[in-house]
Amino acid sequence: MLEKYQKNLIAHRGIYDNIIIPENSLKAFKQAIKNKLPIEFDIHLTKDNNLIIFHDYNLKRLTNSNLNIKKMTVEELKKLNILNTNEQLPTLEEALKLINKKVPIIIEIKAHHNEQKLIKVLLKQLSSYQGNVIIQTFNTKIIKLLKKKKSKYKIGLLISNKTDKKLFKILKISTLNINYCKPDFLSISKNIIKRKHLQKYLTKYPIYIWTIQKKEEILKINNSTYSYVCDNLPYK
Repeated sequence: MLEKYQKNLIAHRGIYDNIIIPENSLKAFKQAIKNKLPIEFDIHLTKDNNLIIFHDYNLKRLTNSNLNIKKMTVEELKKLNILNTNEQLPTLEEALKLINKKVPIIIEIKAHHNEQKLIKVLLKQLSSYQGNVIIQTFNTKIIKLLKKKKSKYKIGLLISNKTDKKLFKILKISTLNINYCKPDFLSISKNIIKRKHLQKYLTKYPIYIWTIQKKEEILKINNSTYSYVCDNLPYK
């Protein structure tokens, strides 16, 4: 039964195990390309205004260096290895060169500062790339800025209920953000996809569900029109 969803699967941070193949690494992207799966990855703006691929704002979880990406240059970041491997943090340029139109790309923008600069750098680096790219973010300001620039890229709003602050949690899962930034698609946590207040949007927008970790979760949601951002791919 899962076969009908196969074309809707997306490799979250590539295909990795965080043992031999670390997440958001060129090696993880090569595995996704080998399996002909779209790749989702995260970008940050560095101190020297470049774009590096990594999920967390802080490097400690995967490099054991308690440093923040925004305070480091690419040269400094390239001295670090991911986990106990020889893989380094890739730049966006390196990832684009590797992927080279072979599979679609979903770029998540990580930013709570300097959004204008990040967008400028991102659009410049993407300008010569001919492959299929869409962009997503939790940051409504970024969506508004990209819309204002009339970017050719589809831009989606990420929606989650993960936060320690109650008021912020209410805002994050409310429909106010959707109405404010008018995204092209919604990327919704699997934990809140069935919330009543979101139901009317599920037929109005393309929907991405994250992060799926077992094939049974896809069958439970049971909608072959959604796209599924998944760990532990490819599913057997």
